[in-house]
Amino acid sequence: MARQTRTPAKAEAKPAKTSAARRRTAKAAAPDAPALPDSKATAPRDMTQPEIVQFLSDLEHAWPDAETELHYTTPFTLLIAVVLSAQATDASVNRVTPALFAAAPTPAAMVKLGVEEVSELIRTIGLWRNKAKNVVELSRQLLEHHQGEVPDTRDALEALAGVGRKTANVVLSVAFHQPTVPVDTHVFRLANRTGLGRGKTVEAVEAALEKRIPTEMIRDSHHWLILQGRYVCKARKPECWRCAASEPCLYPVKTDRPVIKPPRQTPG
Repeated sequence: MARQTRTPAKAEAKPAKTSAARRRTAKAAAPDAPALPDSKATAPRDMTQPEIVQFLSDLEHAWPDAETELHYTTPFTLLIAVVLSAQATDASVNRVTPALFAAAPTPAAMVKLGVEEVSELIRTIGLWRNKAKNVVELSRQLLEHHQGEVPDTRDALEALAGVGRKTANVVLSVAFHQPTVPVDTHVFRLANRTGLGRGKTVEAVEAALEKRIPTEMIRDSHHWLILQGRYVCKARKPECWRCAASEPCLYPVKTDRPVIKPPRQTPG
C-alpha cells in the first residue's frame, strides 16, 4: 500500500516526546538493556571475595536444580527462545514455542515457514511483529554464513538479527558451556543491590561479575541470580525476610516480613 503523505499546509507538528516516551522507545530498540539502578537501592560497596563465595553458595543451596526456564532441545531452538523472551516472560514464550518448533525445528524450516506464519504462531508475546522478522532473518543468516549451525562466539552471535549481548551470553553459557554471565534485568538489579557487582551499564556489571565470581561458579551463577531476582529479590520490593543469602547481602534497606493482621471480628 502506498504511503500517505501530507501537504505542508496540513502538516501537523509532532508533539515532543516526554522523557517517559523516550525511555520506552529506547527500551524497545534495545530489549537486552536493563534500566539503570536506583541509587538508593545500590549497595554502598562491593562484596569482598569471601562474601561473594558465601552469597553464591547460599543461592546454590536455595536453587540446587537451577537452569533456564525456557524450553528448548537444540542450540537453534534455545537461540530462538531467548530472542523471543526479550520483553516477554519465559512462561509466555514456552506457550508458543511448542507449535513454532514443531513447524520449524531448523533454520531452513524457519525460513520456509516465513514471517507471516511465524507471526501467527507467536502473536501472544510482546513485540511479536519485530520478533517474527528477526527469527526468520537470523535463520537465513545461519544458513548463509554458518551452514545452518549456531555459532559459538559472541561476535558471530551478536551479528545475527535480534541478538543482543545478553542473548549471546545465554546461548554461549547454556548451549556451549562457556564461562559467561548473561546480565538481564534481574541480574542487573540484584548485582547492584547486593554489592555482588555494581555498575551503571550492562557491560560494567557483566565485566564485574565475570571478574569477581569464582570460575567454577560462573556458569551456574546466572541461573541462581535470575531465579533469585525473579522470585525473591523483586523489582518493586525485595522479599528479604525469605532470602537464603541475606547475611552477606549488602542491600542497605532490607525489608521485614510483613505483619498479617487477623481478620476483624464482627459483633455476634
